[in-house]
Amino acid sequence: MQLKFCCTHWGCEEKSPIDFLKDVVRDGFSGAEINLAAGFFDHTFREALEVLRGDGFVFIAQQVPDPGIESVEQHILRLNERLHMLSEFEPDFINSHTGKDFYSFDDNCRIIESAENFSAKTGIPIVHETHRGRFTFHLPTLLPYLGKFPDMQLCADISHWCNVSESLLEEQQDMLERIIPNVSHVHARVGWQQSAQVNDPFAPEWENHLSTFVSWWQKIIDRHIRTGRQSMTITPEAGPFPYMPQMPYSRENLADQWQINSKMKNYLNTTLNGCH
Repeated sequence: MQLKFCCTHWGCEEKSPIDFLKDVVRDGFSGAEINLAAGFFDHTFREALEVLRGDGFVFIAQQVPDPGIESVEQHILRLNERLHMLSEFEPDFINSHTGKDFYSFDDNCRIIESAENFSAKTGIPIVHETHRGRFTFHLPTLLPYLGKFPDMQLCADISHWCNVSESLLEEQQDMLERIIPNVSHVHARVGWQQSAQVNDPFAPEWENHLSTFVSWWQKIIDRHIRTGRQSMTITPEAGPFPYMPQMPYSRENLADQWQINSKMKNYLNTTLNGCH
């Protein structure tokens, strides 16, 4: 299986779009994952991205709604407006923060159905990220949704489930195995029992957490190798503050986000089995 490591734009907002893309290519990433803001795509960036995509560069668009007090109907309308906007840029797929953790099962199902209908009509795959605050916030409560939408695709960001459950999911391994067939994209961020991100996953004090997360990502890859899938995307996604802890008063980051993500790409490229 070919692993395609994509670079997150999150935390790089101060860079110009074209400088971001140059850094992505320089560091050997095979794609980029971007929560598109208005005006992000200038003419120069479009041209550069089109050239890269001709060589197999992956472009993942993100659907991350701003918080808002709204009805379910208003949320669905806002979701569809965002998805239609993203579709104009012809991404390889859209990674969606879908629904809300406090919506009812039926209401979240209406939202999922709207997204799935959009995907069917446009041909653009949608993966739903496992994330706090969304319908996917909790591993056990996700399973009924997969029962209703068995073909639904997920972006596995397992760090959120560790945070929500205050554990390394020691008692939930059977349930974790059940969602693996639905995972088609991975966010490679290491979290722990009290946060969705450790300060530096390569620090020796996080060795057990890193090995645990790598074992989960390996299981996902193994499943897809068995089913004959030829490639898979992984986005190392250590984030900026407030995900990245800071020193008090000085507010200095405890580690370098870009270096962690670049190192994670290189580490996984040599550590994960069955890939090339």
